[in-house]
Amino acid sequence: MDNTIDQHLHLVSFDVPWPANYGGVIDVFFKLQALSQKGIQVHLHCYEYGRKPVDILESLCYEVNYYKRDISKKHLFKTIPYIVSSRNSEELVQRLLKDNFPILLEGLHTAGLLEDSRLKKRKISVRTHNIEHEYYLNLAKAETAILKKYYFYNEAAKLKKYEKVLRKADQLIAISQKDMDYFSKHFKNVSFIPAFHPHKTVQIKPGKGDYVLYHGNLSVAENFNAVRYLVTSVFSDIDIPFKVAGLNPPEHLINLIAEHPNVSLIPNPTDQELYALISEAHINVSITFQATGLKLKLLNTLYNGRFCLVNDKMLNGSALDSLCIIANDAASLKKQIKALRKKTFSQKTIQEREEKLRLLYHNGHNIDKLIKLVT
Repeated sequence: MDNTIDQHLHLVSFDVPWPANYGGVIDVFFKLQALSQKGIQVHLHCYEYGRKPVDILESLCYEVNYYKRDISKKHLFKTIPYIVSSRNSEELVQRLLKDNFPILLEGLHTAGLLEDSRLKKRKISVRTHNIEHEYYLNLAKAETAILKKYYFYNEAAKLKKYEKVLRKADQLIAISQKDMDYFSKHFKNVSFIPAFHPHKTVQIKPGKGDYVLYHGNLSVAENFNAVRYLVTSVFSDIDIPFKVAGLNPPEHLINLIAEHPNVSLIPNPTDQELYALISEAHINVSITFQATGLKLKLLNTLYNGRFCLVNDKMLNGSALDSLCIIANDAASLKKQIKALRKKTFSQKTIQEREEKLRLLYHNGHNIDKLIKLVT
């Protein structure tokens, strides 16, 4: 540990933050790691629904407690959003009442605790991972199954109404500049601290690669819609190798990719395989049709890959615009791919990227800011 202080903090997580393999839990896990390195005694509380208890969390925390998330359908019929109503534990409240340590709630998901009058004198901060009602509205628009679509629209409406509970928090800590701008219009004491992440140093190979890569969880509608767009609107008529890598690709995507000889699919790559794919690619393309949250895969690309081609929704207040090439339609994407293909990624560009990332996304600097705010 860097230094030791006898400072305790309750951290309430919406999920078990290991393995750190999707956006929200990546931020939680590497925040825990950074808090541990600063000597903070974290009392971790996790809602459990599929992920198992793990020793690595015990090694980072003063104590770890697990609570079963109630995912029964009865919560669908409540006025409180399902993501909040299904995370409710009297056992957790009783643990929190045993001391007077400050509390950090991860996401609106765990903000039901703000309504408990027994905790009203406690210092409670909320890490906002998204503007949740916008996120669910976008999920609804992307979804094709009628029942799921209805659920997402319904949840979005409930979340928008419920968001006012955040007034009861001592402060909000937004994950992106865009989110901070939004929350600052509605609430007091809003700060911006970027996502915590696994990257310590930039590890980019200078020179050139011979393919373009897209990576993401391919079972998520947002991502397979992005791949479908890239395959059919961008790479269908340019003779450049395009690789798609990610978890659990659906059959319709497998079939679509098989129709295009210059497009190849790498399903369920290991972390090592994905890192190699990112670092060997000439261009990593990341587009989204949902301007919500911070796309942590963008950081993964910037720390490990060469040219990063994105649309503006991907950046979404991340303050990373200057490190990316931006294109917002198929014609612009094609034009940039053809232009970038002729360029070499230089050592000078690597140094510039490292300096910018160190300035804004350095876990050590950001955890110092967080500790000052929440303790």
